[in-house]
Amino acid sequence: QAHLVESGGGLVQAGGSLRLTCAASGRITIINDMAWYRQAPGKERELIATINSRGSIKYADSVKGRFTISRDNAENKVYLQMNSVEPDDTAIYNCRMNIYTPATGSVDYLGQGTQVTVSS
Repeated sequence: QAHLVESGGGLVQAGGSLRLTCAASGRITIINDMAWYRQAPGKERELIATINSRGSIKYADSVKGRFTISRDNAENKVYLQMNSVEPDDTAIYNCRMNIYTPATGSVDYLGQGTQVTVSS
């Protein structure tokens, strides 16, 4: 079993920046895809950024040009650098990692989430 923990959320003014971190621990052999999701009040969960094991990256149109996803394979971490934030970025942000071990195969894990609030 693996466990994901997000950190770095908080209150930020519009136009500011925030950096989210997601760290994986536990039984890990290989981490394949990593991703960030967010869910705003009253809205469905949105996939906003993904990065695969080869470093290929995709972004949702809503964050393209403002947010940057990156990963540290040695530390089993994924980051989300959020720049030029807007009030509409207010949401709970969750990370997801697809983690492989010989015992479990490839399993998706989701963190508990971190709250980001952007004030206007």
